[in-house]
Amino acid sequence: MTACRLFRRPLLPLAAVAAGVVAAWLGWAGRAAADDNPSGRVVSEVVPVTAGRAVHPPNQIRQVMHTRAGARYEEATAQEDVRRLHATKWFAPGGVQIKTVVEPDGRVKVLVFVTELTGVVEDLQFLGAEHVRLSDLQTLSGVRKGEPMNPVANELGRVAILQRYQADGRYYATVELAEGRKPTDTRVVYRVVEGPKVKVVGVDFRGPDHASVARLRAQLVTKTSFLGLIGGTFNPASLEADRQRLADYYENLGFLDIRVTPEVVQTAAVGEVRVVYHVAEGRQYKVGGVQIDGARSFPAAKLQPLTDGLKPGQRYGRRESEANKFRIDDYYGGRGHRVTTVEHRYAVPDHPDLVQVHYEVVGDRGTADRVGRLVIEGNNITRDRVILNQLTDDFRPGQVLPYNKLDEARMRLARLGIFDPENPPTVEVLPNEFDSAFKDIRVTVQETRTGQFQFGASFNTDAGITGNFTLNERNFDLFRLPTLENIRAGRAFRGGGQEFRLEAAPGTQFQRYSATLREPYLFDTPFGLTVSGFYYNRSFAEYNEDRYGGRFTLDRRLDPIWRASVGTRVEGVKIGDVPGFATPAITDDVGNHFLVGLRPGVTRDTRDSYLYPTRGSVLDLAFEQVLGSYTFPVGTLEYTQFLSSKYLAREDGSGRHVLGLRTQVSVAGANAPVFERFYGGGIRSFRGFTFRGLGPFENGLAVGGTFAFLNSVEYQIPIDARDKFHAVVFADHGTVERRVSIRDYRVAVGFGFRANIAALGPLPLAIDFGFPLNKGPFDRGQTINFSAGLFGGPNN
Repeated sequence: MTACRLFRRPLLPLAAVAAGVVAAWLGWAGRAAADDNPSGRVVSEVVPVTAGRAVHPPNQIRQVMHTRAGARYEEATAQEDVRRLHATKWFAPGGVQIKTVVEPDGRVKVLVFVTELTGVVEDLQFLGAEHVRLSDLQTLSGVRKGEPMNPVANELGRVAILQRYQADGRYYATVELAEGRKPTDTRVVYRVVEGPKVKVVGVDFRGPDHASVARLRAQLVTKTSFLGLIGGTFNPASLEADRQRLADYYENLGFLDIRVTPEVVQTAAVGEVRVVYHVAEGRQYKVGGVQIDGARSFPAAKLQPLTDGLKPGQRYGRRESEANKFRIDDYYGGRGHRVTTVEHRYAVPDHPDLVQVHYEVVGDRGTADRVGRLVIEGNNITRDRVILNQLTDDFRPGQVLPYNKLDEARMRLARLGIFDPENPPTVEVLPNEFDSAFKDIRVTVQETRTGQFQFGASFNTDAGITGNFTLNERNFDLFRLPTLENIRAGRAFRGGGQEFRLEAAPGTQFQRYSATLREPYLFDTPFGLTVSGFYYNRSFAEYNEDRYGGRFTLDRRLDPIWRASVGTRVEGVKIGDVPGFATPAITDDVGNHFLVGLRPGVTRDTRDSYLYPTRGSVLDLAFEQVLGSYTFPVGTLEYTQFLSSKYLAREDGSGRHVLGLRTQVSVAGANAPVFERFYGGGIRSFRGFTFRGLGPFENGLAVGGTFAFLNSVEYQIPIDARDKFHAVVFADHGTVERRVSIRDYRVAVGFGFRANIAALGPLPLAIDFGFPLNKGPFDRGQTINFSAGLFGGPNN
C-alpha cells in the first residue's frame, strides 16, 4: 500500500490544498500503516511543491536540505530540514511541511510543501539607538536588505534587541517595531528608547526560616554592585533563573511546596534597584515510602536496592531522588535497555508531612538491544581510529548495547580537546526500520582548531618567578606528512589524536625546556606511549645542575581506578659551581654523569574530585633501578587519604570539612649521588622550612639523604557560603636521613588559607604559615609558603 506520512500539520490553506492534490495524484490511500514506515528506506527523490508564486527554484530548496535522493530517509534529518528551511527566511511561518510517500518498489518519495514570502526589505533603520553598535543591532534583528519581508522574524528581532538592552542593564528600555509588521511593508524600522543603566544595590529575602540567607545568596545569578560602581548590572532575565535555583535548593531540602516570588524595588536613585525574593517555604517533607512501577525485564525487588538514596522516615531530597533515578536508568542501560525513570510524588493520607515516591520505568520492552554498525560523521581531518578508540571498549558490534555508556563516550570524545566545545560530539542510537534488536550507533563530531600557544608566569616561594611559553597541538599526527594535498586540506601533521607539546620555562632560579609527544593508543591498543626530550637547569646553594635527556613511558589504565606504567629515562647530568668549603658528599659528584633508569609503577586513584576532593584516596607505588655512572635502586610509596562526613557539612551537602592525610616513604641505594638524593622542606613537602631546608647538612650545605619519611595532616574548613575560601590547620612531620633510620624527627604546625578564584585558573591559591616545633641542628626555617596547587600534589 502506498502511504503518506505527515510531519507537521498544515498551517496554511493553500499548502493544504496543494498537499491534497499531489497526494491524490500519487495514489495516497490515507493513514500510513506500520509496515509503511518510511524510516530507513531509500529516498527516490525530493520534490519541492510551492503554494502560490515560486521565488526559489526546486534545486535551491534541495541544496538547503540534508535529505537527498539515494540516501536513507530519517525522521530526525527531515525535522532538521524543516528547521533549516525556515532559517533561510524564505518562507512564511508554518510554511514548510514535509510528507513522505512509500512507493510500490519500497522506496520513499519526499514531498516538501512550501509557502514563500514575496515582499522584500528595502530599508532597515534603528531610531534612538546610541549605546549598541549598528552592526550588533543588525545581527540581533536578523534582518537584511533584499531579504523577504517576514513580520514574525522582525518581531523576534525586536525581542532580541530588547533582551540585549536589558542584559546591558537598561531595565527601562523599550523597543517598538514601528514598520515591518505587515507582509506588504517595504521597510523595517525599530524605535528604541534606551533609558538609564540600572544596577542592583542590594538583594533581600523575606520569609525564609529554615535556610540560611548566606546559602540562599550563594544560589543567585543576580549580583550586587560594589560601591555602586563595579558589577551589579541588573538583568531582569536573571530573576527567573534565580527563582528556579532557589526552588531547586529548597526542594533538595524537602520543601516541595516552595514558592519564590521576585520583586524589583526602585530606590530613590533612578539607576538603582533592590531585588527582594519573597519566600514561602511551606512544609518540609519526609519519605513515607518508595515504590518502583513499570518494570518488565527485572523484578521490582531486584531494583529496590537502587533506591536506597531515599528511605522511609528520611528527609526527602531532590538530589538523592535524582541519584535514585540515575541508578535505575544506569542498571537498565548497562544491560541493553533504554529506559527513562520518571518520578511521581503522592501525598500520604493522614500524614501531611510524608510523601510517597513512585519511580515509573518508561520504555522497558522486555528485550535487550545489541550494537549494530558504528557510523562516524564530520571528521574531515581526524582519522576514524582516533574516534573508534574512545568507543570500541564499550561498543563492539554484536555485544549488548550499553546505553549507560553513551554519555561517558561523549565525554571521552569531548575531553580529547580536538572537537568544537560549542558543538560537542554526539553519540546516538539510530532507530531501526524493522525494530530489530541490533541498533546502529552514529557519532557526529565537528572539528575545531587544536593548536594552541600560551604564555604566562608564576611565582612560589620554592622556585621564584618562572615564565612559561607553550606550543601545543592536541591532534598531532607524526606520520601524516606535509604533502601538497595535506597542506591544502589542513591535514599536515594533524588528525592522529596524538599530543605534541613544546615548552619553555625560563626563570630566576631554574629553567626548563622540553618537547613531548604522547600517543594515547599505541598501535590502537589500550597502551599509551609518551616520549619526551628535555633540558633543565637549576642553581642551588650547594651546586649548579644541568640535566638533559629523554624519557619514555608506556602506560595502561587497568580499570577506572588502577593504572600501571613502565618508564625509562636516559639522562646526562652536569654538576658544577660547588662552594670551596663543600664536603666530599657533594664534591665527589662534580662533573658530567650518565644515567639510565627503568621505573615500573602502579597508581590507584579513588578521589571524588581531582581539584577539590572530599573523599577517596591516591596510592602511588614505584621502583626504579638506575644504571650508568652510578648504580642504585630507588623505591617510593605515597598515599593520600581524604575524609569527610555529612555531619560536618551543611544540610544541603555543601560546606564539607575535609581531613587530608598524606604519607610518603622513599628509599634509595647508598650509592645515590647528591643530585638523586632526597630533600625535604617547602610547598607540598614540609611547611615551616625552606625548599631543601630540611635534612642532612655538612658545613651548612644540604647533602640530601637516602631515606625520607614525610607526613602531613591537614584539616580544611570553608569560611564563606559559596565554598570559595577555606581556612586550614596542619601538622607536617617526618625526617630525611642519610640511611634508613629516624634520628632527627621534625614537626611543624601552622595554618593557612585557600582561595578558589575562577579568573586565575582551576587550582586554588594557597598561603600557609608554618612554625617548626622540632628542628634539626642546621635546618632552615621559613614561615610563609605561597603557591597554587593541591594538598598531596607532587613534590618539587
